[in-house]
Amino acid sequence: MPHRTQGRVFRQINVAQQRLAAKGGLPFSQLLDAQVVRKALDDAGVSFRDRLYTPCVTLWIFLSQVLDPIQCCLQAVLRFLAYQLARGSEPCSSETGAYCQARQRLPESVVKQLMQLTGRQLHARAMPDAWRWNGRAVKLADGTTISMPDTSANQEAYPQPSSQKPGVGFPLARLVVLFSLAVGTVLEVAIGQYKGKQTGEVSLLRTLHDSMEPDDILLGDRIFCTFFDMALLQERRVDVVARLHQQRRVDFRRGRRLGRDDHLVVWTKPRRPDWMDEETYQRLPDEITVREVRVRVTIPGFRSETIIVVTTLLDAEIYPARDLAQLYRARWQAELDLRSLKQVLQMDVLRCETPEMVRKEIWVHLLAYNLIRKVMADAAQKHGILPREISFKTALESLLAFTPYLAMMSPTQAEIYYAHLLDALARHRVGDRPDRYEPRLKKRRPKAYGYLKEPRVAARNHCRKRRRG
Repeated sequence: MPHRTQGRVFRQINVAQQRLAAKGGLPFSQLLDAQVVRKALDDAGVSFRDRLYTPCVTLWIFLSQVLDPIQCCLQAVLRFLAYQLARGSEPCSSETGAYCQARQRLPESVVKQLMQLTGRQLHARAMPDAWRWNGRAVKLADGTTISMPDTSANQEAYPQPSSQKPGVGFPLARLVVLFSLAVGTVLEVAIGQYKGKQTGEVSLLRTLHDSMEPDDILLGDRIFCTFFDMALLQERRVDVVARLHQQRRVDFRRGRRLGRDDHLVVWTKPRRPDWMDEETYQRLPDEITVREVRVRVTIPGFRSETIIVVTTLLDAEIYPARDLAQLYRARWQAELDLRSLKQVLQMDVLRCETPEMVRKEIWVHLLAYNLIRKVMADAAQKHGILPREISFKTALESLLAFTPYLAMMSPTQAEIYYAHLLDALARHRVGDRPDRYEPRLKKRRPKAYGYLKEPRVAARNHCRKRRRG
């Protein structure tokens, strides 16, 4: 029967923290202290048993797995086995069955709660004005898609696009992510299907409105520039900066002029959409005042020549048009953050074969991403620079290079070692190339193989028939 005691809980968490030093190391254990992990496990009602793969140990190994370039279960188990042998402990089996079962037992809510907590704590740490925009917190919103193995369970939960033939495509999930502009952490994520009603990026973003706080600024692309979204966020005292939607026209000869290519206009409430209930519709104002600013792009090579930025920041003295243009330009950071998640951490194609494990894999990737961002913020704070001036890929490579040696050090030595790690990170900064442009083309050609255009079973049957012929 599962059982738990206070002493055993703390011992297992502390042992797991020591094991973490070999696989993601000191930075992770500093952020995920015993009290934080214990609270997440208590909230999920997790019971501890005397087994090798406790929830804590499973979480640490799962984190090491998503950080590894190979990202397979066998590699994670072998790494754990090597650590046990190096520490003189009883070695575990090299088989992956027990670890895979432990991953299934690990509650999704635990990993999700830890991801949210780490992101919010680091976002709240961005107190210096240099890390904020005009002293205010800015949250980036952007959407993306991720692929997963073609299993019947995944297809049922996250169907493949209708443009793909059955048996040829892959299940696809849509994500809308809220990033912190100051430190780059993931604050909240909405996961949904790629197709179907109320599965678009705007619909998923509305499910994240509760995570927005008064005085926040939401920075997004033109898809989020709608009357209802701006009105709903203004109810929460949240301002919006977005690009003008392509279906809305602008005329700078009208409205209240604030300056050249800068004016205030009034938007009228459209008719009630199907997704909105009558009570909410009646509660919203009939009109809202927004500010439209035309930004002229004079940089050669850029695709857009003019951009219309729409915002609820109406005071032109506090928020000049030039500052708004620079803020909207920072929206590109969301694209870079998604690239770090999908390309550097390899979250673009997941490995798990059930929807529950797919979501768990997403949360673990996001948790690992936030913990790396925490180390980058530590390095930035120590050296008086901005967190986004440090390369995310270099931070990951530095962690993978440094942390295997932490297990062999005393706490005092590890603290000195961590300080050197922060110094190394601060030296590798992202190049300041604000006006860089490149063609979206690849030079290296792919292998000369065709694409699978029918189910694999049918393709194998064709190969068999050709061989017999």
